[in-house]
Amino acid sequence: MAVTRLKRKDRRNKNTAHQEVAFLKRATNIELGSRSAQPKNDQLAKNNAVLAALAK
Repeated sequence: MAVTRLKRKDRRNKNTAHQEVAFLKRATNIELGSRSAQPKNDQLAKNNAVLAALAK
């Protein structure tokens, strides 16, 4: 059997749905107490502390 090509709208829908699923997977993989939690002494925490001090 020959492979049928998807029409442009269907290709776009397939691609969009795939991207939405990938985004949701990335957004929900951080849990409290897991190894992916942000360390206290990481650079982002230091930057936030400096910005908070400057904002006062």
